Amino acid sequence: RGVRRAAQEWDPFAGLKLTYIDPTTGGSAMPTISTFLQLLPKGFETKTYRTTENTIFSPVEGGGRLIVGEGDKSRTFAFKPRDVLAVPCWVPHRIVADEETVLFSFSDRIAQEKLGLWREMRGNA
Repeated sequence: RGVRRAAQEWDPFAGLKLTYIDPTTGGSAMPTISTFLQLLPKGFETKTYRTTENTIFSPVEGGGRLIVGEGDKSRTFAFKPRDVLAVPCWVPHRIVADEETVLFSFSDRIAQEKLGLWREMRGNA
């Protein structure tokens, strides 16, 4: 089932990332939890990303590595389907897809957005 998409469609920080929504309201599927499904093609490596949200990842298909932190303080966690990985608030991280990978994730993003607290940093700044 190879993925064929034009390179410009892939977000360098997330690949293809969909947000689950409540179709009756157009808002978040849950009032305080944001939920996502993310696709990363084989060999894709996201750029470093950090956010105020606390995120839990659970791989659905494929496998790869989650690199948390930067420099000599970074830690690498290999993952496969049904693993659970957590990235705390404002910790820089990136994902390397060793295979075509589908990740389910959820976070407290919608709650932070409602409170005016959410922010992100894309790249090393």
